[in-house]
Amino acid sequence: VTEISYDGFGNEFASEDSRCPGSLPEGQNNPQVCPYGLYAEQLSGSAFTCPRSTNKRSWLYRILPSVRHKPFTPMSCGDLTESWNEVEPDPNQLLWKPFNIPKSSEKKVDFISGLHTVCGAGDSKSRNGIAIHMFTCNTSMIDKCFQNADGDFLIVPQQGEILITTEFGKMMVEPNEICVIQQGMRFSVDVFRETRGYILEVFGVHFELPDLGPIGANGLANPRDFQTPVAWYEDRTVATGYTIVNKYQGKLFSCQQDFSPFNVVAWHGNYTPYKYNLENFMVLNCVAFDHADPSIFTVLTAKSTRPGVAIADFVIFPPRWGVANHTFRPPYYHRNCMSEFMGLIKGHYEAKEEGFQPGGASLHSIMTPHGPDVDCFEKNSTAVLKPERVAEGTMAFMFESSFSMAVTKWGLDTCHRLDKSYYKCWEALKSHFNPNWKPSSK
Repeated sequence: VTEISYDGFGNEFASEDSRCPGSLPEGQNNPQVCPYGLYAEQLSGSAFTCPRSTNKRSWLYRILPSVRHKPFTPMSCGDLTESWNEVEPDPNQLLWKPFNIPKSSEKKVDFISGLHTVCGAGDSKSRNGIAIHMFTCNTSMIDKCFQNADGDFLIVPQQGEILITTEFGKMMVEPNEICVIQQGMRFSVDVFRETRGYILEVFGVHFELPDLGPIGANGLANPRDFQTPVAWYEDRTVATGYTIVNKYQGKLFSCQQDFSPFNVVAWHGNYTPYKYNLENFMVLNCVAFDHADPSIFTVLTAKSTRPGVAIADFVIFPPRWGVANHTFRPPYYHRNCMSEFMGLIKGHYEAKEEGFQPGGASLHSIMTPHGPDVDCFEKNSTAVLKPERVAEGTMAFMFESSFSMAVTKWGLDTCHRLDKSYYKCWEALKSHFNPNWKPSSK
């Protein structure tokens, strides 16, 4: 069962499993006796006293409450970390070849054991920070679920679809789609082959749609295109033990219980997991001249307390028309007060068609210069400017952050995927300066 409700972004939802009609209480949240003998449990995604416009919570009506479990005990974190001082800082341009996926014939790796932290900054304890992870796995989670007490996961599958079972229902998420599992929500991941993807984690805030300003009421990611699961439950006893894995203060802990946590018969509220198909993004672009800033491609943002400055933005570079006149159309050369982590879901990224591959990544840190490689610059400096399709068959994305992100030991060393010759793609840039140049007469 993977029913999806097309109810939009941030709405107030109500859902009940069709096997138990009338399971949602009428007129109140926690009656003395719930329908069908269920337990009422609130999941709060914001402080009780947040303004109504930002207050997030859902009520879950479940067969057994989540409080019934054995004590949590520490477990191995593998390559998942929040230690940002493992290695010395590296301000260089960084490029990773596609991250290796373990072969299922050699070692069974599920979503949790396949998590690897690439970079990040900040602190989950103080509720202010960011982390970027890769997941590379080949087997489904069996009698096990994951809960992130630290923050939200924005999951970007790159190879292989993933079936995510949550307390709210099921979602099938394919490459070129994204999903967000918000803080505290329990979920399990089924995979069907060797699977890889990217995760943007934010501490302390939730993702929201960016303000549109002079764009107006419509555009970019439209609220109606976000999908939320429909209630689905299983009443299943697990005599051998069901494992709850909890990410808490950057560490992993596990506990045992004897029943499935996906026992929510009905729920209502505005704090839910959700998914979005990137093909639905309404692209804006320049139709006269110049190259606009990539902020026009923002799908979701996690705002900081400073107006206009994000803890993290999720930005995509989808297929579109390029029509700008008298303009170098690819991304411009740039030094940025933000950190830019890029990934590629499919195709060839326009500014680096050879070195940047699907399943790989790049990091251009704060004030580190970056931009088109030699071939891209030379080709587009002399190209005939006519309307053309840009990035056809491609989907690149960027996690942009105001944090100065540290790269982990795994990212710099252990993964063995760092391309140490990356800098050479700019080495052949030559001077075109002509001191005798004169403007052409009209």
